[in-house]
Amino acid sequence: MSRAVMIQGTGSNVGKSMLVAGLCRAARRRGLSVAPFKPQNMSNNAAVTSDGGEIGRAQALQALACGLPLHTDMNPVLLKPETDVGAQVVVQGKRLTTAKARDYAKLKPQLLGSVIESFNRLRSAHDLVIVEGAGSPAEVNLRKGDIANMGFAETAGVPVILAGDIDRGGVIAQIVGTQAILPTDDANRISGFLINKFRGDPRLFDEGYKLIEERTGWRGYGVAPWFPEAWRLPAEDALDIRAQTRAEGLHVVCLCLSRMANFDDLDPLAQEPDVRLTMLRRGEAIPGDADLVILPGSKSTRGDLAFLREQGWDVDLMAHHRRGGRVLGICGGYQMLGRVVDDPQGIEGPAGRDPGLGLLEIDTVMTADKSLTEVNARHAATGTTFHGYEIHIGRSDGPDRARPFAHIGDNPEGAISADGRVMGSYLHGMFRDDRFRAAWLEGFGVAASASYDATVEQTLEALADHLEAHLDVGGILAAAR
Repeated sequence: MSRAVMIQGTGSNVGKSMLVAGLCRAARRRGLSVAPFKPQNMSNNAAVTSDGGEIGRAQALQALACGLPLHTDMNPVLLKPETDVGAQVVVQGKRLTTAKARDYAKLKPQLLGSVIESFNRLRSAHDLVIVEGAGSPAEVNLRKGDIANMGFAETAGVPVILAGDIDRGGVIAQIVGTQAILPTDDANRISGFLINKFRGDPRLFDEGYKLIEERTGWRGYGVAPWFPEAWRLPAEDALDIRAQTRAEGLHVVCLCLSRMANFDDLDPLAQEPDVRLTMLRRGEAIPGDADLVILPGSKSTRGDLAFLREQGWDVDLMAHHRRGGRVLGICGGYQMLGRVVDDPQGIEGPAGRDPGLGLLEIDTVMTADKSLTEVNARHAATGTTFHGYEIHIGRSDGPDRARPFAHIGDNPEGAISADGRVMGSYLHGMFRDDRFRAAWLEGFGVAASASYDATVEQTLEALADHLEAHLDVGGILAAAR
């Protein structure tokens, strides 16, 4: 069996995903066959894998850093929130059930076998596995039945390095306090710590760094400054998408739905210098100068349709359309643009039927079958081919399907309104394709100039350089057992 090391954090959003991606690339540059692993992830931002399942988008980025195709073993348990108290449970790439938080706590011990099975397959195929924890091991109230942090580390016999986030303040208390609250066996499993997201001169933290070493007895692996290019990598959280503040350019407005899914569809547009992207938040009105409004994917189409109406965005959309503006719905957003969204089996929540926005002549019925597939499509308007993926439930049909958005082989996909200004598609990832994005933007009179995949690759290299310069990367990799 190969070696493994686990990066856990003192809390959520301390930069674990980015640290693992950078360490994976650094290990690969050392000639190691390395794979990422996250036992349990909670995210509506998912990617379709080579074996026909889905994993969290962060693990997809980490796989790219490793030079590997995506595989469900990299994230065997994925939780996709559908409500404030419930989530879809995806195990080894396939939907198992929908569970409320209390019920999931009872389900977790049954999932540990699948987690270890996936982990062992990765270990048998690679020299090194770098594991990402979830949340924080300091949440000791969740220790019983844990599969995401110390419960996994104990079962798999994996050493842990604890990452603290100095940008949010109180990093000394984060790390020392974590040791204080952990059971002794868990605390002893931690081989050291590192500090992430430092702004300014790291030498100013020398005294605090030594204090942590003295108080915990743990080895310090360094202080990583803030990585300013992180926004160029696919976003794990919608708040990470960099909205453009420039006053000119094609104004694209994305509605930030409450259960927004696969929002990294917007990342390539954010990197175009002649595109101004606005991520519209709760309580904000759709700007009158918007050229294109995008309704993104959603993990709860009817729930987010209600949320959209609560914000008054339905009225704003109608005004935008009357002004001659264009609208694009992707996946769940496509379903919302139709006449009806019907969920007779209660797959995404309580059974029911809601009127859609009526901007497309289609009707949607939710079904238990989930479409998870990578596709090569041809854009109907420009003839440009592109690679994308489907990850949705439900079927949509109606008169506007006679004007498809694209074709997959000989089959029509998506729909376009009679006036040509409202479009819908189930295909994610279309804007990542440079040729398609250029053809799409040309229709708005905008010239594309970014190369998205090349930018991501260059940024991963820069991230690895960044960690090598400031952390004891060799020591971190040597800690693997």
